Amino acid sequence: MSTTATTPRLGGRVLLLDADDRVLLVHACDPHDRGHHWWELPGGGLDEGEKPEDAALREVAEETGIIIPSLGRKLWIRESRFHYKGRDHHREDHVFLGRITDTAPKVALKPTENEKAGLIERRWWSAAELRQCTDKLLPARLSALLDDLLAGVFSATPLRLSD
Repeated sequence: MSTTATTPRLGGRVLLLDADDRVLLVHACDPHDRGHHWWELPGGGLDEGEKPEDAALREVAEETGIIIPSLGRKLWIRESRFHYKGRDHHREDHVFLGRITDTAPKVALKPTENEKAGLIERRWWSAAELRQCTDKLLPARLSALLDDLLAGVFSATPLRLSD
């Protein structure tokens, strides 16, 4: 789906924590520029008529095979503008908290052709490992946001982020 600079494509993502408070991140790259790579939360764009919460659950299952029984609260809404596969994009991702105890995939992965082309790996990160990461993180403040969440000092209302 194409987006214009004024109308963002809506998405749903999950800050997914396991029993050890590690966060799941997807390492991806631009297939047209393999040197441009980043770590991001699992999730993606809404289908027609879909709510952000439903898209987040669906996307995590499709990208990782992990079924999340239910989502926690909305943590933030992140607006971003970026260049990918030779085009400018504008996104607005609604990010929800998810917690699981069993990290084993439960369903078959259903990656899109775009996800297959750009996927490098998936990895669980501890807060300490994330603080040491020198790769690009999306959002850029992810390490500090996770630290605040785990310390119990995260905003009670969803944050508005842009980068």
